[in-house]
Amino acid sequence: MALHEVSAGDGGGPDDVFASSLSERVLPKDRLPEGQSDPKVVYNLLHDELLLDGNSAQNLATFCTTFSSDEVRRLMAESLDKNMVDKDEYPQTAEIESRCVRMLADLWNSPQERTTMGCSTTGSSEAAMLGGLALKWRWRKKREAEGKPADRPNLVCGPVQVCWEKFARYFDVELRQVPLEPGATGLRPHQLAHYVDENTIGVVAILGVTFTCDYEPVAEIAKALDAIQMNTGLDVPIHVDAASGGFVAPFAQPDLVWDFRLDRVASINASGHKYGLAPLGVGWVVWRSADLLPEDLIFRVDYLGGNMPTFALNFSRPGGEVIAQYFTFLRLGREGYRRVHQACAGTARYLAGRIAEMGPFELLYDGDGALPAVSYTLKEGHRGFTLYDLTEQLRTRGWQVPSYPLPANRERTVIQRVLVRHGIGRDEIALLADDIERSLKRLAPGSTGAPERPGFHH
Repeated sequence: MALHEVSAGDGGGPDDVFASSLSERVLPKDRLPEGQSDPKVVYNLLHDELLLDGNSAQNLATFCTTFSSDEVRRLMAESLDKNMVDKDEYPQTAEIESRCVRMLADLWNSPQERTTMGCSTTGSSEAAMLGGLALKWRWRKKREAEGKPADRPNLVCGPVQVCWEKFARYFDVELRQVPLEPGATGLRPHQLAHYVDENTIGVVAILGVTFTCDYEPVAEIAKALDAIQMNTGLDVPIHVDAASGGFVAPFAQPDLVWDFRLDRVASINASGHKYGLAPLGVGWVVWRSADLLPEDLIFRVDYLGGNMPTFALNFSRPGGEVIAQYFTFLRLGREGYRRVHQACAGTARYLAGRIAEMGPFELLYDGDGALPAVSYTLKEGHRGFTLYDLTEQLRTRGWQVPSYPLPANRERTVIQRVLVRHGIGRDEIALLADDIERSLKRLAPGSTGAPERPGFHH
């Protein structure tokens, strides 16, 4: 049956979606319809409406995976009815989750990779909050054991993703966000001494800063906290928010020390659906050792059958994303992940070279040494147009390239960021660079702003 053909059972007569009774009226938007409709008609009408969404392959703003294989789609479809929390009913899905946790613990160099604690989540935001909760609970328990007040916890970080602001507000923790220094792309170790005190539950280090895509120097942050402990006695743990870098650094920068090789790193979160190459809806959090996850945060559930431990902010969720993550681990292995991320990094460096040659831009990050991405700003003193204008020009060709200000103390600097993900090849990025060059010509002072007509060159 062709895309827009339907059965005659709709009551509209001809076998065509646009001759059906449902297509002859505006789709209900505020109230459930009274009657039923042919599922093929509903599918086709919704399919066409969703064409108004942007093309995900041209969405260069998102860190999330937009490419998936046929095998992943089949496994996801076959797992639609599997509830991840119901480990007694779906023990093999639970086993696959455990395998993924052990593989990540090993990948991130946990000293207890086979026995440490970890779990899947709906994404790295939930995983980050679970890591933050463990920090708060351990800090509070220690303070209470020492007979000290535990009512004013704080968390120290640099320019973090909004999930940490949510964590602080939802769980009553003061967020001490360290402002960016001139020229800096993230938290710098020497800044910590001014923000850490006895109420600090931990420091968040970002492996892949959302705004600039650079890595914060986790090893140097750990050394700075070692020095603080020597001077003050304060033993402050690190949680690494490796939402993006946790699936890049082990393969593209294997000699970079950022993970559980550092004794001060207590926990790590990452997004499986970002550079972990799994479909949307899966994140991971792993603790250095099992004792770092307080038992008080684990709930035992018996009303689904059996007696199952659960540690999450939600309850029911599908198991397909976890199964797809395990499939990707098996399919790619270390070599496959390395090749994918090296290819993406090469494409990012190619774009950085094109951007640098265009004239008006100053590169902030060129895709070398951290995430496969490029970020840049307009050169000092540039006039005539803004990066927001360039974003709008690129939208006319379907490209989604974000423009936004940097965080506190550098908010006057507006940048653009392009993320190179699996499924975005060199040719596609070359087309983007060509479109940026054409947009610059249209935005140049004195230009009429009219696009060039195909086949005509000025």
